Amino acid sequence: MLTKDELPECPVATTVQLIGNKWKMLIIRNLLSSPQRFTEMRKTIPISQKVLTDNLRALEEDGLIKREVFAEVPPRVVYSLSELGNSLRPIWNAMEAWGTEYKNNL
Repeated sequence: MLTKDELPECPVATTVQLIGNKWKMLIIRNLLSSPQRFTEMRKTIPISQKVLTDNLRALEEDGLIKREVFAEVPPRVVYSLSELGNSLRPIWNAMEAWGTEYKNNL
């Protein structure tokens, strides 16, 4: 997780830095619906395994998602939003509403 000194001074820039790349946005979109396994995300996000892994690790490191490993053979890993990640829901809903309105006005 980044320290306060490593984050931009502008709060909007901080938000964009944490969730602003297109892969993180798609991962969060999926996890807002329900917890998912890695392979489920690969089916709905056109992304390489390495890029998905890197973005999941970054989101986990930033405290936005949780990774739960089940002691099974083969191991099962489920990703979900953390409490902090779930606090993005109103922001997400606002972006969705704005995008819908924009498209309707074209």
